[in-house]
Amino acid sequence: MSQLHVINHPLIQHKLTYMRKTDTGSKDFRTLLNEISVLMGYEVTRDLPLEDCEIETPITKMTGKVISGRKLAVIPILRAGLGMVDGLLELVPVAKVGHIGLYRDPETHKPVEYYCKLPSDIEERIVIVVDPMLATGGSASDAITMLKARGCNNIRLMCLVSVPEGIAKVQADHPDVDIYTAAVDDHLNENAYIVPGLGDAGDRIFGTK
Repeated sequence: MSQLHVINHPLIQHKLTYMRKTDTGSKDFRTLLNEISVLMGYEVTRDLPLEDCEIETPITKMTGKVISGRKLAVIPILRAGLGMVDGLLELVPVAKVGHIGLYRDPETHKPVEYYCKLPSDIEERIVIVVDPMLATGGSASDAITMLKARGCNNIRLMCLVSVPEGIAKVQADHPDVDIYTAAVDDHLNENAYIVPGLGDAGDRIFGTK
């Protein structure tokens, strides 16, 4: 069964509080999101497999540990997911980045696919899907379905703010995908926005409202 990991480190809670504030501008919002993504990335990658590596220090030879075999891919759901990519790349600069484009139909609130570009060896990689908001769960679930259709079998979902409705949707559709989030908020309103949330993450990242 899918595991829910709430990464509520004090630094993350502090930064998220400032992100939520109405008067936080786009520049600070982007910076805070990047910093939280780095902090969350440590937990999302905590169980990466290791292997022995023989090295020589200035003092002596020793056996150290390095990340083995499986490579990483970071897949943002456009467009808000882009704000979380750089933080993960700071941790794992060699990770490949793909993109999945989904938008929410304003009438049905259901996701509509418009773009998908992935690394050619995506099925061989540990995939981290990133999207700041897990609201209805429709976009995240559809993105994961698209990745599975292309052979991915090790997928993690990393979000900033979630609600029980979205978590339940992803867990029901994809019981093999763990969810990492910095906060679980109360509920969705009639417009499918997270309450208390932080507004539209994409608009706040890019200053489009």
